[in-house]
Amino acid sequence: MTELDCNQLVELVTDFLDGALDPPTERRVVDHLALCDGCGEYLAQIRATATALGDLPPDHLPEDARQTLLSAFRAHPPP
Repeated sequence: MTELDCNQLVELVTDFLDGALDPPTERRVVDHLALCDGCGEYLAQIRATATALGDLPPDHLPEDARQTLLSAFRAHPPP
């Protein structure tokens, strides 16, 4: 089993927090976190952000504004 580097952990952190990783990948994440203070701090920041944002009430965007934004996004998709 290969070790994760910090960039790979960043890509997996959301799935890790959601409990969506297969057991071997989850073990690699846990092993990396045990050795990397920077990634441990990053994980703590992501958890704190998710907790804070989870308490926000949903925005109520007027339907015409929603349609305008969706049309703009569809006309100019990201690269």
